[in-house]
Amino acid sequence: MCRLLAYQGIPQSLDRLIAKPEHSLIVQSYQPREMTAGVINADGFGIGWYDRDRSEHTAPFIYKHTQPIWTDTNLPDLSRYVETGCMLSYVRAATPGQGVSMSNCQPFRDGNLLFIHNGLIDNFRGGLYKQIRDKLHHHIYQSIDGTTDSEHIFALFSNLLHTHPELPLEVALQRTLQILRDLVEAERTTISANIVISDGDRLIASRFAHRATVPSLYWIKDSSDYPDSVILASEPIFAGNWQTCPMQSIITVSKHRQVEILPI
Repeated sequence: MCRLLAYQGIPQSLDRLIAKPEHSLIVQSYQPREMTAGVINADGFGIGWYDRDRSEHTAPFIYKHTQPIWTDTNLPDLSRYVETGCMLSYVRAATPGQGVSMSNCQPFRDGNLLFIHNGLIDNFRGGLYKQIRDKLHHHIYQSIDGTTDSEHIFALFSNLLHTHPELPLEVALQRTLQILRDLVEAERTTISANIVISDGDRLIASRFAHRATVPSLYWIKDSSDYPDSVILASEPIFAGNWQTCPMQSIITVSKHRQVEILPI
């Protein structure tokens, strides 16, 4: 199980978001508190962010690596330099059988969208791998570089948006999860899918599982150290009024930091 962190608010340095808090994402990579599988997250990491002064046509940036986040000597300088008002990041604990490679590191990107996923589809390669691929348009199929269930979930989501571009992101995510739930039920396997997606203006997240334990996910708004912001995290990164995201729910954070939670 990976650990996720997402931020929407007034611009902050990446360092202040991923490294400075007492239970930061870096700390969670080697000392997580609430993982349901595994004990550390040492199989890579990734950070995706939007330029603080971006136009709507500026694609998000990504920095990722296969090494543990605590060993990357370039990250401290980069994270002190970069400021952003919207960021998604994660540290990875690879599912057995899914290789440690750059193509398997998140975030994944499609145009101006960023995507991160914490969870797994059990027996993915032996079950839903082909079924998901069979639902994809050719150009989406060809865009998949890695072998993870996470990237295939994103491909299914992207496929819905390319087919129905009028869909709001939260509706596309809900439909994606409903398709996956039906596939999982028919295959008699399990899925857990805590997901965060952003277009640079909003965060759209899920806390979801079917026939499996739901991974932890929290949110906090306008904390004293991070005013005018919303933070989503697998585990609270500092002491504060963190709220547990309800199980089987979609969480949306608007451009103006309004939080709405709806059942799936």
